[in-house]
Amino acid sequence: QDGPQRKKRKSEVAEVDKQLDILAIGTAVGSILLYSTVKGELQSKLDGGHDSRVNCVRWHQDNCCLYSCSEDKHIVEWNTQTCKVKCKWKGDNSSVTSLCISPDGKMLLSAGRTIKLWDLETKEVYKHFTGHATSVSSLMFTTVKPMNENKPFDGITGLYFLSGAIHDRLLSVWYIRSDRKERNAVMSFTVTDEPTFIDLTVSEVKEEPVKLAVVCRDGQLHLFEHILNGYCKKPLTSNCTIQIATPGNGGDSTPTPVPILAAAFCADKQSLLLVYGNTLQPIIEKVSLNTTESHVCLIRDIQKVLSLKTDVALTKVKTPVVNSDTKVLVPGIPGHSTAVKTPSSGKEKKKNKRKPGDTEESIEERLGALDIDVSKVKTPGGLPQTDSFAVLLVQGLESNDAEILNRVLNTRKENVIKNTVARMPVHAVIPLLHELTKRLQGNPYSASLMVRWLKSVFTLHASYLSTLPDLIPQLGMLYQLMESRVKTLQKLSRLHGRLFILVTQVAASETVRDVAEVNQTAKLVYEDESSEEEGSDDEMIADKDSDENWDEDEEKEEQSDEQEMPVEKEINGDSDLEPENESEEE
Repeated sequence: QDGPQRKKRKSEVAEVDKQLDILAIGTAVGSILLYSTVKGELQSKLDGGHDSRVNCVRWHQDNCCLYSCSEDKHIVEWNTQTCKVKCKWKGDNSSVTSLCISPDGKMLLSAGRTIKLWDLETKEVYKHFTGHATSVSSLMFTTVKPMNENKPFDGITGLYFLSGAIHDRLLSVWYIRSDRKERNAVMSFTVTDEPTFIDLTVSEVKEEPVKLAVVCRDGQLHLFEHILNGYCKKPLTSNCTIQIATPGNGGDSTPTPVPILAAAFCADKQSLLLVYGNTLQPIIEKVSLNTTESHVCLIRDIQKVLSLKTDVALTKVKTPVVNSDTKVLVPGIPGHSTAVKTPSSGKEKKKNKRKPGDTEESIEERLGALDIDVSKVKTPGGLPQTDSFAVLLVQGLESNDAEILNRVLNTRKENVIKNTVARMPVHAVIPLLHELTKRLQGNPYSASLMVRWLKSVFTLHASYLSTLPDLIPQLGMLYQLMESRVKTLQKLSRLHGRLFILVTQVAASETVRDVAEVNQTAKLVYEDESSEEEGSDDEMIADKDSDENWDEDEEKEEQSDEQEMPVEKEINGDSDLEPENESEEE
């Protein structure tokens, strides 16, 4: 070959070697950091591709191209040399959680709820796979060549790939066919818990089985070995399960399990690298595979491995010198304090047995030893303060003591209720609401008191209640109770109005009856002189001649008037007639 071409190829090789030490890290804000493991520093930052958290990052075979998926439903193809977006397209209707590039680099698997196979040249969906109920957490190809070697290979048809989902104890294996009818998994592997880490050896030959190492959330490692040769109905169980436990300190103590964090196959495919222990200080160990036994438990003493670092850390701790008169406040009941005790040596053990000559200490002396003021423990006749009210309320809710709860909840003072609700811990809010709901269903007198507590709880702890995911089922009973009471309010107010009118009418009629029983005889009768004079003038004109006739007529008129008066009074029923009306009737 020519010189210039050879130079070009050397520069390409140098570029590839330069890229091999770069680690791509997706962040929660949507950017991707490129970290150089050789230099130990940040090389560059990829921005502008995602608006939300990055879920998965995958390098392409050419090492200059990077693929990432995010919660914003998009897949981005990056150019790592220019740190710019080459292409961006929508990968799913929900968040895209996992990616995997095909062995030839021409296809891309993406997964959210459904798995899609993309053609990287056209960015179009080549095939759909459905079968997981939750979002997919891992994707990887298990074969690089098709098992059927008679048909020509187009780079993707005939390959198998593996997928695992969150909260799912089955790992599914899918087969990529040329026809687009079959969408379901061809086989599945069952594990004891949700898989957290998966590693496998890729099958390159037809007769070579695929070896699979699955680390579950419960800390166990499951090893599978299977030849992928088509459809399998039943889920396959693991050939070997590996656990790690401590030997136990004494003869009586039981060994405690040590969680396995990750596992990876070595280059020889016959040994495993195990990562176990604490995530901050993990232990990596190489273990040779022995699949003849179905269950292997490795005994490892983690304390001895980490003992040197622990001792060094302990020597740096300094115990402060504390004066015996000094009081140190500790968390607990507000207002209480405890005296600092000097740490005693581990060999000395306190004996609670009393000697025959000793006398038992009184409760007052014990409280004095605990540094609690005896006079403040009981306040005879006086109400407890709001801080003790809050403590009493929490104690009553935890012990379900009706006497304590009645003492606290029957308080009428608005100030005390507000301060008590404000000082109570957050974890007691929901139990208090349940207790108030129970009491609201009782008699109306207690319900009117409980409403004041409800008002204070909702005003002071609204921010905490809004953060609870299961708030609706927690407060469902209270909501229904309030709804039913509010519905009947309008009808009750109408009934109250009608009853009020009826009661006032009955009361008015009773007052009228009471007035009617008073003596109705007139104490004074006033007769108008003008009417008598007119009558007498007429009579005088009629009988001018004799005075005797005039006197007789006058007597008759008086008698007739006296007879008509009681009759008219009885007919009209007028008890309190005015004198003027009486004279007119006369």
